[in-house]
Amino acid sequence: MTAAQALRAAVVQLTAAGIAGAARDAKLLLAHAMQIAPDRVTLHLPDAMTPDALARLELALNARAAHQPIAQITGQRLFWGRSFAVSRDTLDPRPETELLVQTALAQPFETVLDLGTGTGCILLSLLADRPEARGVGCDVSEAALAVAARNAQSLGVQDRAVFVLSDWFSALQGQFDLIVSNPPYIAAAEMADLSCDVRDWEPHLALTPGGDGLQPYRSIAAKAGPHLRVCGRLMVEIGPTQAAAVAGFFSQHGFDQVAVLQDLDGRDRVVSAIKPQ
Repeated sequence: MTAAQALRAAVVQLTAAGIAGAARDAKLLLAHAMQIAPDRVTLHLPDAMTPDALARLELALNARAAHQPIAQITGQRLFWGRSFAVSRDTLDPRPETELLVQTALAQPFETVLDLGTGTGCILLSLLADRPEARGVGCDVSEAALAVAARNAQSLGVQDRAVFVLSDWFSALQGQFDLIVSNPPYIAAAEMADLSCDVRDWEPHLALTPGGDGLQPYRSIAAKAGPHLRVCGRLMVEIGPTQAAAVAGFFSQHGFDQVAVLQDLDGRDRVVSAIKPQ
């Protein structure tokens, strides 16, 4: 079987399984199976598939047909121009989260704290782009912290990143120039409406805090102050309907210059604030 034949069969299988974007996903999984970059698949379509590649493709297609996310199958996700290891213990990094990184990089910082670090994609992207900076990533999941540590090693920033098992600020000390977070924010009532790719495969601990989805922001707003230096910045990713509530929490706890930023689709995505002098 050639790669071209395998690709056609893969598209048919994923389409029959109801996978949106079946052709795109089939190409990505073929690249994974052949152990080549996705942008080189076309060049290799005439090649014969090796038995090992066919076995990898079969496993990957069966997993995707069961709606397992591509990133979990391949074990990798591109974020902010870099490849991050992903597992079932971590949230799959999303493109919209790059706005948080972009906003954080708009001003200088030497120390950064990432609350609920997951894969470490936010913290490690910031450290990779700011070679003079150091940071701490915390999470309540030991498995997620292990993934983040592996990503720090692969990106060459392991000497500037520390990972701490902590429920928000509970095990943290010291002050930072910048605090960032993409906390779980999906309300309990909204979980049933998520796609099965997300609801059935990604860690619920990283998706929803239960209730109205706002409790992490209440905790961050109430406890961030002592961990921020004067004029330090606090910024969080939010769901598109949560801007007013989160901005209100920040204002209530004495933060200044509270602002809401929109993502490329025009949806409220990041709330930022500054600790006053």
